[in-house]
Amino acid sequence: MSSPGSVAELLREAVVVFDGAMGTELYRRHAQPGRSFEELGLSNPDLIRQVHSEYVDAGADVLTTNTFAANRATLERFGLAEKLHAIHLAAARLARQAADAADRPVFVAGSIGPLPTQPQYDEQREAMIFEQVEALREGGVDLILFETQPNRKALETCAAAMQQLPDVPYALSFAIGEQGQTVDGEPLSRMLAPLEGLQHQPLFWGMNCGTGPDGLMTALEEAVRLTSVPLVVQPNAGIPKEIDYRRIYLCSPEYLTVYAKRYVRLGASGVGGCCGTGPEHIQQVAEAVKPLARATRATRVVVRPAEVEEKTPVPMEKRSRLAWRLAHRKWVTSVELLPPRGYDLTATIDKCTALYRHGVDATNIPDGPRASCRISPLVTADRIQRQAKIEVILHFCCRDRNLIGMQADLLACAACGIHNILFVTGDPPKLGNYPHATGVFDTDSIGMVAVQRRLNCGIDMGGQPIDPPTAALIGVGLDPTALDQKRELDRFRRKVEAGAEFAITQPVFDPDALLRFLDAVQQFDIPIIAGIWPLASYRNALFLQNEVPGVEIPEEVMARMEAAKSREQQLAAGVQIAQESIQRVQDRVAGIQVSAPFGKIATALAVIEGWGEDR
Repeated sequence: MSSPGSVAELLREAVVVFDGAMGTELYRRHAQPGRSFEELGLSNPDLIRQVHSEYVDAGADVLTTNTFAANRATLERFGLAEKLHAIHLAAARLARQAADAADRPVFVAGSIGPLPTQPQYDEQREAMIFEQVEALREGGVDLILFETQPNRKALETCAAAMQQLPDVPYALSFAIGEQGQTVDGEPLSRMLAPLEGLQHQPLFWGMNCGTGPDGLMTALEEAVRLTSVPLVVQPNAGIPKEIDYRRIYLCSPEYLTVYAKRYVRLGASGVGGCCGTGPEHIQQVAEAVKPLARATRATRVVVRPAEVEEKTPVPMEKRSRLAWRLAHRKWVTSVELLPPRGYDLTATIDKCTALYRHGVDATNIPDGPRASCRISPLVTADRIQRQAKIEVILHFCCRDRNLIGMQADLLACAACGIHNILFVTGDPPKLGNYPHATGVFDTDSIGMVAVQRRLNCGIDMGGQPIDPPTAALIGVGLDPTALDQKRELDRFRRKVEAGAEFAITQPVFDPDALLRFLDAVQQFDIPIIAGIWPLASYRNALFLQNEVPGVEIPEEVMARMEAAKSREQQLAAGVQIAQESIQRVQDRVAGIQVSAPFGKIATALAVIEGWGEDR
């Protein structure tokens, strides 16, 4: 084994990247459910070695052995109790081989999960743990990691067992739910209380499993105030969903990376992943947090500037014509146009001029939709407002700029008179034509809403005064058909709390789904604009249904589009379906944003004018 100081020194000097899940990764690779995944170290060692090697290649500093549920009680259920020693020995050696093959120091943590049953006596519990530790130590692990422990008693039992092996470093990690408590209802203050009277103390406290990146963020904010012992955070990849009888984790590597950077800035000594995370998650986490290590560790003393007094924001109705209409509950119309791929804005400005003449209130300009590369939406918006006279709702995404760059662009918006801003987190670069580009994601749309609200009050994100304050109308996106409705509702609540003043939905093809969503968010008193996308053809409908994130088209709509034979008939059907959707939701929304498919504003105007209601 490596000396105890090796792992401890790494924790002191750098941000340590742990690996991700093993069990769900094996499941993803079609390991048969209902069997002991830990036994695969004996029957399919190449598979286990491959997973470890991929985590090493991804940048993990610590590998975790495939022994989470290899305690005697669990192995007995599979008739494998007599193979306990062999399973642990093989698992440790497989991880050791992958670690030793790396071109940098990589450590191995022997994983021990919670006992499924609690023997009557402490001595029995400690004996069950001790036999696992002994086998893992023989296999060459660098430390023992007690993972996903359910309560304080379990932590104390693990620590007591390790007193017999004072030369073996160990760490204690426990599961925290969304409410900041263990499954047994114990608070963080109890879980992180010092282990009194024990000579052999843990290297670090860990929080893993139980919840996703956001839930552990909240827990970490409290934990850093409760202990000076290093903290390691390993969230699940969100909350799993049952899809086609499989448990699917939907959290993207980019999303996890956003939170990993936040963990480090809060003071976490290590980050990694738990259920649902894989090598692709760890690779992006490692690339993001390792450069932060020294800067973060060096900045221990925080000098707070004098408090800057917030100024009263410009009243909403005075910020723009769109803001006035929303504040006075006037029906609003907007048409979405993509910025061109080149730099010639002539056609775009001509289209916006036509929209203005037809009485459309605003035009929406997306920011790199589906991770495409187009001319700057800010430049596009500025030219449109100056030359076409129509107001712009500028989409502002968090993918391509760091926080400093984003604040600079928000100030540029204010200088250009662009006051209607819709904040979106942004699509990951891998979705677009530039998959090797990197996403920054210093924050998400919620964070940028908070930044803009502060700018409206005359304070920048560094606490410095801004004079005069900005006067932006703050908008956010909504997805009424999101797979994870609970998460979507929670994020909307947080957007409103951060300062959102209006919202625009993803394209609505199912009015009933939108109405149900509106029922669920009716306590949030901000105007909601319905996104409407007239289908240009059956082929267009197939593309949207299968290739555009966040778009759900009901089967009956697809059937109507397919039944229309000619392209002209399909376009007419698409316009009619859009108008019917508006009629269904008109009394519940503040207005509509109509997309112009393939940049054809005539189609968008046909929807708006053909609907024919003067609001």
